[in-house]
Amino acid sequence: MERDSGRTGLLGLLRASGAGNTRCADCGAPDPEWASYTLGVFICLNCSGIHRNLPEISRVKSLRLDFWEHDLVEFMKKHGNLCAKAIYEAEVPPFYYVPQSKDCLVLREQWIRAKYERKEFVATSISHDACTSGSREGFLWKRGRDSKQFLPRQFILSARDGVLKYYTKESKGPKAVISIKDLNAMFQTEKIQNSHGLQITYSEGGQTRNLFVYHESGKEIVDWFNAIRAARFHYLRTTFPTAPESELVPKITRSYFKEGYMEKTGPTDAFETGRVIIGSKEHGYEVRASLPRGVKGRRWKAGLTIVTPKREFVFACENDREQKEWMEALNEIISQPMTA
Repeated sequence: MERDSGRTGLLGLLRASGAGNTRCADCGAPDPEWASYTLGVFICLNCSGIHRNLPEISRVKSLRLDFWEHDLVEFMKKHGNLCAKAIYEAEVPPFYYVPQSKDCLVLREQWIRAKYERKEFVATSISHDACTSGSREGFLWKRGRDSKQFLPRQFILSARDGVLKYYTKESKGPKAVISIKDLNAMFQTEKIQNSHGLQITYSEGGQTRNLFVYHESGKEIVDWFNAIRAARFHYLRTTFPTAPESELVPKITRSYFKEGYMEKTGPTDAFETGRVIIGSKEHGYEVRASLPRGVKGRRWKAGLTIVTPKREFVFACENDREQKEWMEALNEIISQPMTA
């Protein structure tokens, strides 16, 4: 009876309106079924695995499978996700990337370690100052342009100067000087085939360029990512001083809806730069799950057509699954209203 009573009490607390326990305290996944009985938070299965690697800080149990002693149930009732958030997320900088359940492991792990192990965001902490200035210097492993070999390269980020530079051993000056205005960073662990893989994207001469980098330390690569976000936030806040923070934060960095290969057919003209501007459905944009009559892919048969007010862009996907995923991603963009 005590076992069932404990479970019932915890599940009731989990479902309690306004208690903040209906989503994972760390990644926001719905319906968490695990809890840290030392921190007093409800978490999902994936985040519970990270907590298990912090045994001196966090001890976890399953809400449904494990036995809960009466004192632990009472402890959870007195705490919960909102209580923990007020303590451990009291001063999260606006630029700091708070990962969601879909994000890669290194982002989620370092977020959890930053909160509970290093206590970077508690009200009295100053430990997160390392990346708040938007300036950083150090070595990252960078993939060569014409090979898959990674070599150590020195990187210098300066929000004050508005640039990111990197150097090779052979060059006296910087190999590249990248404006923070055109800078983007996102984790691409599968593409780079490294659990700490970061893709840095920028514009040069009207073309999009990519740098693929990683660091052996998960903390170091996440600190670099957030330092870039801090520099970008500084740039946006300086450039758009009257814009509210809520509008600037989503523009700091961005991730791709979908990435992969498609065959492109149809004519190109001298003004094409390799980008297709996608607007909203209300402005005449549409995606069709087919190829125009008389058009065939060279190798792939699953086609789609992006319709814009001026012309149609025709692509062929490798298989029906890829076609479906591209259709879903494109339709999600087209369904959103256009903004300035």
